[in-house]
Amino acid sequence: MKAACSRGDLLESVIFYALLSAKLIIRIVTGRAVLTNKFSACYAAAVLLAVATAGPVQGAETAVQRGKYLVSIIPCTDCHTPGTFLGKPDMKRYLGGSEVGFEVPGLGVFYGPNITPDDETGLGKWTKEQIAAAITEGKRPDGRILAPPMPVESFKSLTHEDALAIAAYLKSLPPIKNKVPGPFGPSEKPTSFVYQVLPPDHYTPTPTPPK
Repeated sequence: MKAACSRGDLLESVIFYALLSAKLIIRIVTGRAVLTNKFSACYAAAVLLAVATAGPVQGAETAVQRGKYLVSIIPCTDCHTPGTFLGKPDMKRYLGGSEVGFEVPGLGVFYGPNITPDDETGLGKWTKEQIAAAITEGKRPDGRILAPPMPVESFKSLTHEDALAIAAYLKSLPPIKNKVPGPFGPSEKPTSFVYQVLPPDHYTPTPTPPK
């Protein structure tokens, strides 16, 4: 199987053979050595200019692209996009915060927050380093510890570079203004949907929401 060449590899090859051709032609066609040398030099200079002005090498992954990939496979949208747990994710408010909370017995009910870069209801005022720390250490910029539904133990395995890539991607999203409910303490009544783990004799099917 042949390995695919990147644009950078191809350009390097062109430069090499251009310079090599300049030397060979000068030696073989001695009568036109000066003219050929000038032509080859101009050709090589043009190629060098193309390299200098070319965009990123094809296949090179940016931090935002890496972050988008990681966010899609974790997947963050389950807990942070409205409608996902109700079977109809609202992609117009992608990662704008969930209306379904998780009950943690003895602690209360916690809702997946808005993780878009909105200054008031999201992560707009957080730095990339602070977002990375929240993902891998479970700690907010104000020192508070994130609620147990955030799977910090799993995310601790992320490299710092990958955590920063996720932060870069989240910062690149359009800001969505959406304040999620709660959190609610054990004695407080939630104002939106709640996920609970119930024994079978306590289970009652939830009525289908009106269309």
